[in-house]
Amino acid sequence: MQLESNLKNKKILVTGGAGFIGSHIVDILMKEECKVIVFDNLSSGYTEFIEHHTGNPNFEFINGNLLTPHEINMACNDIDFVFHVAANPDVKLGAVDTKVHFDQNITATYNLLEAMRKNNVTNIVFTSTSTVYGEAEIIPTPENYGPLIPISLYGASKLACEALITSYSHTFDMKSWIFRFANIIGERSTHGIIVDFIQKLKDNPHELDILGDGRQSKSYLHVSECVKAIMFALNNSNEAVNIFNVGSEDTINATEIGEIVVDEMGLEDVEFTYTGGKRGWKGDVPRMLLGIDKLKDTGWVPEYSSRRSVKETVKSLICR
Repeated sequence: MQLESNLKNKKILVTGGAGFIGSHIVDILMKEECKVIVFDNLSSGYTEFIEHHTGNPNFEFINGNLLTPHEINMACNDIDFVFHVAANPDVKLGAVDTKVHFDQNITATYNLLEAMRKNNVTNIVFTSTSTVYGEAEIIPTPENYGPLIPISLYGASKLACEALITSYSHTFDMKSWIFRFANIIGERSTHGIIVDFIQKLKDNPHELDILGDGRQSKSYLHVSECVKAIMFALNNSNEAVNIFNVGSEDTINATEIGEIVVDEMGLEDVEFTYTGGKRGWKGDVPRMLLGIDKLKDTGWVPEYSSRRSVKETVKSLICR
């Protein structure tokens, strides 16, 4: 896969590079002979996700905190390009701790942008989320849908980050790529419905408790496809601000995911129970499918359906 000419062989900082999606981005950047610096406090990342790069002269790991301005300021010295993947990924947590997403998403992004400004770093990729749309009335939901009314604090924080990034892009002549993800799953997944279902069935192979009514229907995309989409968009878009949805073209519901997990684990006679209501938790969006026509217009088409993405993910996670 060929990267954008101004990215190949450059010095790239990946915040959250020891996390699920971040580590897969690091893998592909390393294959392209980039000089990669991972900046991660390991709050939701793991050194084992990136340890296979240890010893490579093109790889460096910094155990740093985005909430400590001088640390990220030093890390941005002589950087050509930033992939900002670091965030607190737990959507449900916002209903319990109202400050966590403000600190770890909004403040962290501001500190990074300031460090970029001071170090004259002018290119940033940001991993956003479908939750910025809230409960969209148009399905599939295009990038120009509005108004954006997120219903979770996580979604609100990611939308605030987008606004900071776009305003910095225009004010300080930066260039940005913002990717609004569907549910990204796959090898190294550390949270989410599939991880929860596997753990519940390991604890009790006779019963699976599903949040909500089990009919929550959403788009899922394998992380390998997600990373390909990011790199493809970098090759084929060059505006000051580039915003793309990234997802599959179909959906799968929570009960169907449960059935796949049960089948792949080789279990029988599992009783499904439900907590009830159309939402799995406060802030949960029960129906989500992103329109990806804009990305497809660049020439990228997902190879994985939601079902295939789920099946491949379950297989990789039950074996670890």
